[in-house]
Amino acid sequence: MTDLQKALRKNNELYEQSQMYKKLYNLLFKRHLYGLTSPIRILPDFIIIGAGRCGTTSLYYDICEHPCVLKAAYDELGFFDDNYHLGLNWYRSLFPTSFKKNQIKTQTGFAITGEDTPSYIRRPWTATRILSSLPKIKLVVILRNPVDRTYSHYHLGIRSGNEKHSFEIVIKNDMEFLEDKKHEKNNKSEYFESTVEKSYLARGFYAEQLQIWMNKFPREQLLIISTEDLAEEPHDTLTNVFSFLGLPKHQIRKLHKQKASKYPPMNPDTRKMLIEYFKPHNEKLYSLLGRRFDWDR
Repeated sequence: MTDLQKALRKNNELYEQSQMYKKLYNLLFKRHLYGLTSPIRILPDFIIIGAGRCGTTSLYYDICEHPCVLKAAYDELGFFDDNYHLGLNWYRSLFPTSFKKNQIKTQTGFAITGEDTPSYIRRPWTATRILSSLPKIKLVVILRNPVDRTYSHYHLGIRSGNEKHSFEIVIKNDMEFLEDKKHEKNNKSEYFESTVEKSYLARGFYAEQLQIWMNKFPREQLLIISTEDLAEEPHDTLTNVFSFLGLPKHQIRKLHKQKASKYPPMNPDTRKMLIEYFKPHNEKLYSLLGRRFDWDR
């Protein structure tokens, strides 16, 4: 073995040790008792995978109002993208124990748990990871008119201090950016990692994101609803969600409005322009799903 090969092996060993120490630190010191009891904790039965700025958090807390649903430690766990290096035991530490699940099941006849991480849908590598760890998982997707989703995303940038320009300037620059990067679509990993992550508009190209998930998971494991349906017909929409999750019928008393914010209405001319811009992308989505949403207004 050459000196270079020995050095590379040593570096690999040090890297593996550092990753192991990170896992142990996050599991035992940050998660404390939850980490120690991770072997007796359950994995999720469902995940709300997106999309961002579409009401995923509100939907999650609505679902958790059902007496047969146990909450995770917090929302947007981000395990299958940002925290995957922490290991499956760390992920388990964020869910209830099997004892708690059995207790609820004894009381109600049924018990499940789940999580929501809206970034999953636009990060296709998470689909592969979820399929490997949770092949029978039920996936819920909530989609919002991409015009409104884009505007909401923009105002999130304003509130966080990351955005200084007007919405019209931002959209114009984003359109030019996407035109320059369209060749990247031949390399899906690069396209989603570098282009979609940086774009307000591309996160609303739902068909190209959903297609990846639909190619990996059976259709019966995916439920797609709209933000507008949840807002206008909350109880009917939640009845549909509960049925998909195999839950008994239940009408929740408290509907959640998590992370809602107020901002000025969009310029009507800008809205008309964006409706036209998203039309071909929406048509691809409708064709993929075999249904339409009333978004072109």
